[in-house]
Amino acid sequence: MARELIIYADGGSRGNPGQAAYGALVCEGDKVLIEIAEKIGIATNNVAEYQGLIAGLRAANKIDPAAHIEARLDSKLVVEQMSGRWKIKNIPLAKLAMEAKKIHSPELITFTWIPREENYEADRLVSLALDGY
Repeated sequence: MARELIIYADGGSRGNPGQAAYGALVCEGDKVLIEIAEKIGIATNNVAEYQGLIAGLRAANKIDPAAHIEARLDSKLVVEQMSGRWKIKNIPLAKLAMEAKKIHSPELITFTWIPREENYEADRLVSLALDGY
């Protein structure tokens, strides 16, 4: 039976654009397998959100390239664009979406929007990266 992994991903910028970072966690059930946080320099909030997703997908794919992944994000934009329900008109975001789709078999990934308060661990990682911890 295929593994079921959950990615919690977030990105943020102080200013838009401004200093930006992302955070991502890969979980299996209630167990956190990996935490990732990285400052990415000057970027928009949406770019940082996509970078968080990409980092989470890369980490999950390294754990198990055949896993079923549920990507949980508080970015409605990223969830709807990656699910194919919204067009991606912004070229930099379209490139990031294409990069994300190449990491793990798209048919093994579902995207779920969650309220920000349910994404607090990924948000915490963003803050840690921005604050240099």
